[in-house]
Amino acid sequence: MKMLYEPCIIERIAIPPEVDVKIEEPAKVTVSGPKGTLTKDFSHAKVYIRRDDSNVLVESYIKGRRGKSVCRTIASHIRNMIKGVTEGFVYKLKIVYSHFPMSVKVERDKVIVENFMGEKSKRVAKIVGNVKVQVKGDDVIVEGIDIEQVAQTAANIEQATKIKGYDPRIFMDGIYIYERKGKSLV
Repeated sequence: MKMLYEPCIIERIAIPPEVDVKIEEPAKVTVSGPKGTLTKDFSHAKVYIRRDDSNVLVESYIKGRRGKSVCRTIASHIRNMIKGVTEGFVYKLKIVYSHFPMSVKVERDKVIVENFMGEKSKRVAKIVGNVKVQVKGDDVIVEGIDIEQVAQTAANIEQATKIKGYDPRIFMDGIYIYERKGKSLV
């Protein structure tokens, strides 16, 4: 497809040798690697995505800050896709209790928390997409290749044990994220 105007902003993303990137019109990107395949549609953004020899080029035809931010955001999503299919993402959560010992277990696409703060009802957190969740002692390990699904699952688990109406300095019971591998904490 030949463009009439020159792009204002161009972002380059290097493709590792073990990764295969396919780009379909208008802006559907498929990334395949040793850990699996991810596909995302970026047709909502006003960018043009194409492949060079060993690079993916994200071009924006919007001038100024907005064009730069859209271009860099889409480039970051593609970098995360490449990192996901090569290394994967792991979030670690710690089970903390001081008053009532809680039990956490995984059933199909849900994480079930029992006896949280002495409650008789169970608290349920949804597992999003193709994410693996394991409970090992006082740790809950969430891993997968799509950072959005892994992060959302970890957030669902953390939010399921959110305490309302108590002083958080005294009642620190809950499940909290303490480590992220594959994505920086900053």
